[in-house]
Amino acid sequence: MSTAIVTGAGRGIGRAIALRLARDGHAVAVNDVDAESAEAVAKEIGGRSMAVPADVTDRDAVFAMVDAVAGELGSVDVMVANAGIAQVKTLLEVTPDDLRTMFSVNVFGVVYCLQAAATRMITQGGGGKIINAASIAGHAGFSLLGHYSATKFAVRGITQAAAKELAQHQITVNSYCPGIVGTDMWDLIDEKMGGYLGNEKGETLEEFSKLIALGRVQTPDDVAGFVSYLAGPDSNYMTGQSVMIDGGIVMV
Repeated sequence: MSTAIVTGAGRGIGRAIALRLARDGHAVAVNDVDAESAEAVAKEIGGRSMAVPADVTDRDAVFAMVDAVAGELGSVDVMVANAGIAQVKTLLEVTPDDLRTMFSVNVFGVVYCLQAAATRMITQGGGGKIINAASIAGHAGFSLLGHYSATKFAVRGITQAAAKELAQHQITVNSYCPGIVGTDMWDLIDEKMGGYLGNEKGETLEEFSKLIALGRVQTPDDVAGFVSYLAGPDSNYMTGQSVMIDGGIVMV
């Protein structure tokens, strides 16, 4: 049985991915910085699952997490580096602390997950799948989300480089790029952007949603369905890609 780790899976997109991969037949390790949330989702999954609370910005903790999952569930075959944060600010306002925090989670965390998972997969033999959280903001920079956009552009570059380096081990590396998703993160973006744009709560989300060709806000399950493909055998010949799954906002 394949074993998947999903980071930031205590809620939102990560939770939906964890639940979907479990339905697909994977054993699932649910990671979150909040132990209670991770445990709740693991309990929701039941069966071959476990909660692995850890902070993805702590490299040693990420390696320990991977070791714990391999020890408990037998292997690590899929790593979904989903954990991420956003912050709304103009680039002129961004502080050194803002940059450190944003890059620590969205970039360093992705690299640490990649390093730990790939090291385990190489030792195991037989290949594996590493799946990173990027964003439409990694294909087109968004105003008021400049430093967030920078981290997602970085994830695209890391994904391409890792795909080339790890191909010899039959490890594929791809990223998923969501758009406007109905989650707590987008509630925060709506609220904070509203302050800059003079909008009431909900108005910014409504304005952005008009950009969606399919005419509706994305759900976490929409993202999870694509990650299911990336984690499964049908994507075995796909690597180095950062694919939009956004309802048709950014088309390249």
